[in-house]
Amino acid sequence: MKDKKEKGLLIVISGPSGAGKGTIYGKVRQKMPDLKPSISVTTRAPRPGEQDGVHYYFRTVEEHKRMQANDEFLEWADVYGNLYGTPKAPVFAMLEAGEDVLFEIDVQGAKQIKEKYPDSILIFIMTPSFAELEKRLRGRGTEKEEIIQKRLGSARGEVAQYKLFDYFVTNDNADEAAERVAGIIAAEKYNIMSNEQKIQQLLAERYSD
Repeated sequence: MKDKKEKGLLIVISGPSGAGKGTIYGKVRQKMPDLKPSISVTTRAPRPGEQDGVHYYFRTVEEHKRMQANDEFLEWADVYGNLYGTPKAPVFAMLEAGEDVLFEIDVQGAKQIKEKYPDSILIFIMTPSFAELEKRLRGRGTEKEEIIQKRLGSARGEVAQYKLFDYFVTNDNADEAAERVAGIIAAEKYNIMSNEQKIQQLLAERYSD
């Protein structure tokens, strides 16, 4: 049972559009059901199968701007004309309660979170090549050519920011990539430097004379 005084982990899965971070996020949550989801606010229209309050909170531009003005976001960004943002109050409440929170956001958002919460764990997801990234973006069939080209251009800049991240995972196979991400999270939960107090307690309870 988790010690309520111990803060939870804040884990971010990020990467360019088309890299498969959403798919990996879903698979990791299946493997690690105790991870709590972070649900973002967005002003874009729902995609097929997306539900309000499950995948995103779908809000108007006016509502989003009001939340910005009230400093309600842990991070927010304008992504190709659509506004996104993570309400910070529920995230901080879960962390303080000792719950581990999993994010799936773009690189802009990941950078903001690292600046505001340095203990966050950032995992970058990328396809084996840019050719594969373009193939996946076109395979969606949901975006115009202009947007696809913008996303490909942005991806090159996002990859160049790899030093902001703690881990880099190549998504050549979604199941294998999700397994690697789950392994990273499991290792972080038992990292000696960040869990020294918990380990000392464990040693005292189980291995003292």
